[in-house]
Amino acid sequence: MLTAALVCAIGVLPWLSGTDPALTVLKARSADGDPTREALQAVRDELGLGDGPLRSLGRWFGGLVHGDAGRSWVSGTEVLPSVLPALGVSLLLMAAALAVAVGTAAVVCARTLWLGPRRRLGGRGAGGSGAAVLAALPEFLVGSVLVTVVGVQLGWLPALGWYGPQWMVLPALALGLPAGAVLGRLLDDLLSGAFAEPWTLTATACGMPPGCLARQAVRRSVPALLPNVGLFAVGLTGGAVAVEKLFDVPGLGRTTLDAALAQDLPVLQAGTLVLLALAAAAGVLTRRVAGLLIGPALRDRELPSLSGPAEPASRLLPAAYGTLLLAIICLGLLRDPFTVDPAARLRPPSPALPFGADALGRDVLARIGHGAISTSAVALAVSAATLAVGVLLGFLPRVSGPLAELVNAVPPVLAGVLVTGIAGSGPWTPALAVAAVGWAPLATQTAALLQQERATTLLLATRALGAGEWYLLRRRLLPAVLRPVTRHAMLRLPGIALALAALGFLGLGAQPPSPEWGLLIAENHPYAERAPWAVLAPAAVLALLGALAVTAAGGVRRG
Repeated sequence: MLTAALVCAIGVLPWLSGTDPALTVLKARSADGDPTREALQAVRDELGLGDGPLRSLGRWFGGLVHGDAGRSWVSGTEVLPSVLPALGVSLLLMAAALAVAVGTAAVVCARTLWLGPRRRLGGRGAGGSGAAVLAALPEFLVGSVLVTVVGVQLGWLPALGWYGPQWMVLPALALGLPAGAVLGRLLDDLLSGAFAEPWTLTATACGMPPGCLARQAVRRSVPALLPNVGLFAVGLTGGAVAVEKLFDVPGLGRTTLDAALAQDLPVLQAGTLVLLALAAAAGVLTRRVAGLLIGPALRDRELPSLSGPAEPASRLLPAAYGTLLLAIICLGLLRDPFTVDPAARLRPPSPALPFGADALGRDVLARIGHGAISTSAVALAVSAATLAVGVLLGFLPRVSGPLAELVNAVPPVLAGVLVTGIAGSGPWTPALAVAAVGWAPLATQTAALLQQERATTLLLATRALGAGEWYLLRRRLLPAVLRPVTRHAMLRLPGIALALAALGFLGLGAQPPSPEWGLLIAENHPYAERAPWAVLAPAAVLALLGALAVTAAGGVRRG
């Protein structure tokens, strides 16, 4: 039902937005075409646009029943022969990116896996701050560095195209490294709780080797992480638009976005339907694997709680990151962010321009400082909203489960197009679009943790002693769920800021000359090889914000 509703919303998108689909299709077919009244009417007659959205949808669904997804409004070719090969490319890229993500997550958790079996509490992973910085880097920036350094300067691997396994390595790294950093931080949180459970003391006393103990802790922690792994897999398929464009990969995300921008509704509807089917399959698979791993314990309510004792939170790193970030912002606020100096165009860093100048000769440090308020304030507001919605819906798994799989299959850019069509373009359009899809991973993690927490012997014993549902919710369930989910939300803060900027760069929100951080990256990205400082400076500040968010979240570690 939800899938049909989304496909129908896409089918009436031009009429919702008030744009003329005939004009958009005519421009997509030929940028130099003259949109005369006769030409527009010919397009309407050819595509049957005069019949209205309902008849158009009816014809599309009727053909879909017989295996016909229609013809592209732009190219005139059949839709399925173009969508299915794009899906195959995206699935191959997804598998390679997941392999990279798993390897990255293993590196992030390596210290906890090494020290956890050798002491009674799992330690904070060595990759904490490093993983936060890596998770904060946008995929297109990682991809740009890989293209420039590995592909062009060193010539080790091909950078553009899709002609064989060698062409898959760099885009897989660009997608898998940030995703693996996020997954590693989530797994590290769960491992710390697993190593603090009573069974580890018993296993150690019985002489279980540390390696075997570490494997059991991973098996104990993975079920709570599996739903998010499924969401990541679908996100790597449909949301890899920037990487697919950068590396010229003919994947499904790129195909769907191009169709959305051209209002090529048959291709857009078919691509979205395939993404939704993939999301449903991933959800079923992860639930089945989680059930196989700990199903009997969930049924018999014999699980210990993953909410272990509190660990001391370091205040040194958050203070250092916060001081450095505040100093950069304050120095930038003392400078003019809008003055254009052609003589300083792409000038490298110097005492007069500590972060160099951009393509128009503007002071990069000044633009970073003046863009801090808008970037961080909106990102924090959206993060808080997604956290609240995610936790609330996570306590309603029958509602949030199918809904989370649905919205996760929608790339954020496509969500922005849909929100713009319904609510109109404005400064809050990117925030609404990101919030509309950003709650799904948090709700999925909440539901997974809640399922295991409800099956603990501690909760069963507390209920047997006469505790009511309100007491259990306030004293047991919320403390066990809220802390790790809050850390997850803070880890996603830089990614939310980048998603907001990406939508703004596509014309759905903040526009030049706004000094919004992500917009600075996007504006200077074409000059990354000639003037890397213009891209690396805002990216480094954004990564610093991510490190600050994650290390400051140490105070909400389980306890």
